[in-house]
Amino acid sequence: ETIAYYSAFQPKADGVKNAFLRFLLDLKADGKSVAAYGAAAKGNTLLNYAGVKPDLLPFVCDAAPSKQGKLMPGSHIPILPPEALNSAAPDYVVILPWNIAAEVRAQLAPLAAQGTRFVTAVPDLVVS
Repeated sequence: ETIAYYSAFQPKADGVKNAFLRFLLDLKADGKSVAAYGAAAKGNTLLNYAGVKPDLLPFVCDAAPSKQGKLMPGSHIPILPPEALNSAAPDYVVILPWNIAAEVRAQLAPLAAQGTRFVTAVPDLVVS
């Protein structure tokens, strides 16, 4: 409810966007593979704000059959079933619904055992 909060909000949003985009660009430059999990609105907002397209993030997996076979709005990133992560075995998985990151990491533990690292971009970029 203060102007100070809102004055700081835009720079914080820009920092999140810039760190995420820089991370994806660095992965591409290094020849690393990346995918995402969770086709939720909050993650889609981040992807669109950062201008992420399939050249940086080839697919997003989601457990909801109603989302599979469709595209993320705006970015046109394909939404695939979670099994696609097993066959792709990406170097990194971006967890788009960052509020349930611990739950998603637990579900994807077999990927971690194979060396996949997990990423959340909000509130700060964290690679684990």
